[in-house]
Amino acid sequence: MTIDVEDYFHVSAFEHVVRRQDWDSHERRVVANTRRLLDLFERAQLRATFFVLGWVADREPALVRAIVAAGHELASHGYAHQLIYEQEPGVFREDVRRAKSLLEQISGVSIRGYRAPSFSVTPRSRWALDVLLEEGYTYDASIFPIHHDRYGIPLSPRHPYRINREGGEILEAPASTVRWGPFNFPVAGGGYFRILPYEWTRWGISRINRDERRAAIFYIHPWEVDPDQPRLSGSLLSRFRHYRNLDKTEARLRQMLKDFRFGPMTSILRHLDAHLEPAAAAGEPLPYLW
Repeated sequence: MTIDVEDYFHVSAFEHVVRRQDWDSHERRVVANTRRLLDLFERAQLRATFFVLGWVADREPALVRAIVAAGHELASHGYAHQLIYEQEPGVFREDVRRAKSLLEQISGVSIRGYRAPSFSVTPRSRWALDVLLEEGYTYDASIFPIHHDRYGIPLSPRHPYRINREGGEILEAPASTVRWGPFNFPVAGGGYFRILPYEWTRWGISRINRDERRAAIFYIHPWEVDPDQPRLSGSLLSRFRHYRNLDKTEARLRQMLKDFRFGPMTSILRHLDAHLEPAAAAGEPLPYLW
């Protein structure tokens, strides 16, 4: 179970509607929404991984400490929620370094994991994994093995695997999909969880668990349990993706927690170590990835 801790005005779909310099002028709802998830997980006796945006941590340090105090894993969502392939490597390095340092200072725990805004590790930004390694991250959860207009590497492995780079080894934990014919279909989180019927998610996770004997990696954002959030302008597609079925998300999430057991990313990856795909040799490109 993974949560990308950001607010409704941070999402990439609205980046041309809400300027970064205006973020502080918008009502912050991330604390209340994240605490709703924390309460829900506590009742379900579930521990998760929270990928916290540095901008949020800077303004809401008590929320970061509450996540850790509740026994959850703390990880990085970067600082400024900018798509990686729209950044220069130096800018990206400063972003992930700033976020990691801030989260560690606030929480007192080591930050191992990273997830990019909008899964934006793509063939255009493969250099990001080298930067993450150099900045002390040990796993990444940013590659989505699907076709999408904003992200995705469709031919990359569907389950966790190691990548050897010149600076060392990093573990990649892709968002979960099911294979159907020649295509991968997303089944575990975000807009796919809200827009498609819950039966699709339940079938997909069950298939991964039962037929492939693997753990599914699910993701959600705190704003997805907030049907009363302010409405922003944007394209019809963006508004459909963002606002569709917000009023149903929490009920679906409650049902899913009854149907399946979840844990934080680190515990899942530790138990899956024997099943990880082998890494390529240091410096050797992975043909299906790059």
